[in-house]
Amino acid sequence: MAFPTETVYGLGADATNENAVARIYEVKDRPIGHPLIVHISSIKYLEKWARDVPEYAIQLARNFWPGPMTLILPRTPLAKDFITGGQDNVGIRVPSHNVALELIREFESQGGLGIAAPSANRFGKVSPTSAQAVSDELSNYLTSSDLILDGGPCVVGVESSIINCTQDTPTILRPGAVTTEMIYKKIGILVKQNNEYIGEFKIKASGLLESHYAPAAKVFLSVNTQPGDGFIAYSSISTPKGTVRLASPKNNDEYANQLYQALRLADIKQLQRIVVIPPTNEGIGIAINDRLDKAAYLLSQE
Repeated sequence: MAFPTETVYGLGADATNENAVARIYEVKDRPIGHPLIVHISSIKYLEKWARDVPEYAIQLARNFWPGPMTLILPRTPLAKDFITGGQDNVGIRVPSHNVALELIREFESQGGLGIAAPSANRFGKVSPTSAQAVSDELSNYLTSSDLILDGGPCVVGVESSIINCTQDTPTILRPGAVTTEMIYKKIGILVKQNNEYIGEFKIKASGLLESHYAPAAKVFLSVNTQPGDGFIAYSSISTPKGTVRLASPKNNDEYANQLYQALRLADIKQLQRIVVIPPTNEGIGIAINDRLDKAAYLLSQE
């Protein structure tokens, strides 16, 4: 079932059912061994999936769940290789979208223990932030027994922050709406940014590949526009002559909320190029720039 969260729409299946999880990989064309995030309804289910949870992770969960934050923790035997990609860690989150929470609670009331759910799009493509975007992306790959649950547009618009909690201090692997500044201000914990390594071993987690979140159109950052280009920038920046305005956010929160919809709109309009003036690199702007860097077309590819 595709269902809404506050970040993006997820494609969910029983996290303990290998056959069901295999359908996620099939529908998304996701590489086998790329780990999935398990969604639970509250912190009380955390001990079923994670062991040796450090005190700082408990503080993070208590203060930012439900919300757009995923914690990477040592797994229990419940988290099988088909969820973790063979790693000894598992990603867990409690979404804050009411529809998502009701879905998870209902599943748990019937004996379920968690819902594995990556974004509801083909692997490497732009994440969907509406039920219509899910249908446009995946309808050719879903069967009559698969469902799309329409919960309206997503509020945040970019994927959750992923925080590695397997070391003495936490590290943000993928930036999102929960930022280092927010964490320090609320609970006084200093979180490192973008260190993907534990010793000699690189952690695998959703959204860490160098190329990701990409539309069919080529994305260029801060270059001169050409006639017929799509254009994304703050509303304070004028639209260059001959371009197609795709989004005009007033601030970084609006930028995150509108970004994926704008990238999808470019493909609907069959544009060949999108020129983006990136946001300031602060707050959720760090997450936006992370996604733009992964979506951007490298001039060296020509």
